[in-house]
Amino acid sequence: MSDLLAHSEALWQAVAPLLPGFTVEVVPSIDSTNSELMRRARTGLMEPVLLAAEEQSAGRGRVGKAWHSRAGQSLTFSVGLPMAPRSWSGLSLAVGVSLAQSLHPDVRLKWPNDLWLHGRKLGGILVETASAGGAQASAPRMVVVGVGLNIARPDAQAVAALQDSGAALPAVAPAGVAEVLVGTTAGEVLARVAPPLLQDLLAFESQGFPAFAQRFASRDALRGLEVQLSDGQRGTACGVGEDGALQILTSEGMRGITSAEVSVRPC
Repeated sequence: MSDLLAHSEALWQAVAPLLPGFTVEVVPSIDSTNSELMRRARTGLMEPVLLAAEEQSAGRGRVGKAWHSRAGQSLTFSVGLPMAPRSWSGLSLAVGVSLAQSLHPDVRLKWPNDLWLHGRKLGGILVETASAGGAQASAPRMVVVGVGLNIARPDAQAVAALQDSGAALPAVAPAGVAEVLVGTTAGEVLARVAPPLLQDLLAFESQGFPAFAQRFASRDALRGLEVQLSDGQRGTACGVGEDGALQILTSEGMRGITSAEVSVRPC
């Protein structure tokens, strides 16, 4: 029995009372857990589900970036849940807060969707939504939350192979959960983070991002740092607004950012 499968029953027992009809699926290999749940949602399958994979052959990150996934070395899973919040703003931040607090006090959040450990990337989050054909605009949509976490610190050669040859600076070696939770397996990490994540998704649906704002502030990796946006503008990160927008103090004043890549400028 695989490590992930060994923990699936306990995970289901922890979540099922909160979500009638909830299921846990574990597959040895798949192109992308997010892609699979999005395909299902578009055909009308809206039941709450957690899909975990030992390996992903075409894992996806934000803005189309690939996610390197190897059996036992990483944890990749997606949660599909029908939701109808008043506002979707800040959902990826709420997910990040939940994961960070479940993992370790040293885990920080880099707006909008990265988890950091000791200044290095530990994992990423991809949030997508879909509705079945013909669904009313006011009806719940299926939110698919994809999570990728490094369990072991990724092999340096594998990281180098994925490096963008056009990047101005070399990639910083990623972090791994095993650095702070020595000996912890992917299945154990899944059992640790998934039940609180489902609870927090339900809390987000009823309360929105304001309920997570203070929790995010305590884990904000960018606050007070000089950052550069994808459009080249620079400024100082000053936290996030009530809608989860990144607040950047620029030479022209405060600017709210809702969708842009942010990179920390080296000191």
